[in-house]
Amino acid sequence: MSMIETADVEGGVSLHQRILSDISEKILSGAWAPGHRIPFEHELSAQYNCSRMTVNKALSQLAKAGLIERRRRSGSFVRRPQSQAAVLEIHDIRVEVEALGLLYRYERVTRHKRRSDAEDRSLLEVGTAGPVLALECRHFAGQRPFAHEQRLINLTAVPEAADEEFLAIAPSPWLIGRVPWSEAEHRIRAVAADRQIAAALDIAAGAPCLVVERRTWSAEHPVTHVRFTYAAESHTLVARFRPSQG
Repeated sequence: MSMIETADVEGGVSLHQRILSDISEKILSGAWAPGHRIPFEHELSAQYNCSRMTVNKALSQLAKAGLIERRRRSGSFVRRPQSQAAVLEIHDIRVEVEALGLLYRYERVTRHKRRSDAEDRSLLEVGTAGPVLALECRHFAGQRPFAHEQRLINLTAVPEAADEEFLAIAPSPWLIGRVPWSEAEHRIRAVAADRQIAAALDIAAGAPCLVVERRTWSAEHPVTHVRFTYAAESHTLVARFRPSQG
């Protein structure tokens, strides 16, 4: 057995596993951001004093797990994590992020309490002016922005929201825990990132984005309108259904 093959096991942990662990940790911690080039096979082989076959096996496993993308002649690169969300569910973004194995963080950007204007009433589908709470928030996956949130809350339907700062908790889980929703509507569209969205998501202006707009009602009273914007390459919407029995 050669020295390199013997070195394939160190302290009970195979070099294959060490390479997997080291690279995964750098990606999941945010030390290697999406688009970062992974060292070439021959560089990793020299670094770990192992065969290129061992390195190739580890990189193939990382690619299969969706953490890296392998490009012929160019090398391997960190992929932007891609989440999947069910179209017909009201979900918590924290759950999406943690399902990717990434650390979730929430940030409230702005909070304004005001009397609704014509645009607010159109978004909430209410006929008369009333108090609303307008929020702008960001959700993070690891070190990267994951989703930008713009939300209106109808304070006539949820008066207690007027006293909530939404600094420690995101609006969605707060509302789900307090207001039993009876109906919801989703609208999904593609947009190009404007300057505000590009800055919020740390992407280039004009980059493709996926927008999910949602309205909810409780006993026929409009509760909230929210617009989530995701970088298109990081998010997939999934709908599972059965054929009509009619």
